[in-house]
Amino acid sequence: MILESLDESKAEETVSIDITGKSSMSDHMVVATGRSQRHVGAIADRVVEDLKTAGGQDIRVAGMPHCDWVLIDAGDIIVHIFRPEVRSFYNIEKMWRAEHPAGPIAV
Repeated sequence: MILESLDESKAEETVSIDITGKSSMSDHMVVATGRSQRHVGAIADRVVEDLKTAGGQDIRVAGMPHCDWVLIDAGDIIVHIFRPEVRSFYNIEKMWRAEHPAGPIAV
């Protein structure tokens, strides 16, 4: 559902990373890019709305209203939505790729 929401919001370069057993925080991480701060905020709003519609509870959001990097904690899934420059700077996929030899799975 999250991947579909990101796709419908025109998020770019979406990557899903299985971190089951690698993190006590969640089982999956999704990373996506928005073209601007406004786009990042709109994507995040849509994902949160879709999570709530699907029955999600206790959804935590960080990074609003600045919207350079918005993190959505939905329990078993953490979603990171970046502006392109910020995503490139933090490069969190590389960090997980080092821990996961196969690397992230593009969707």
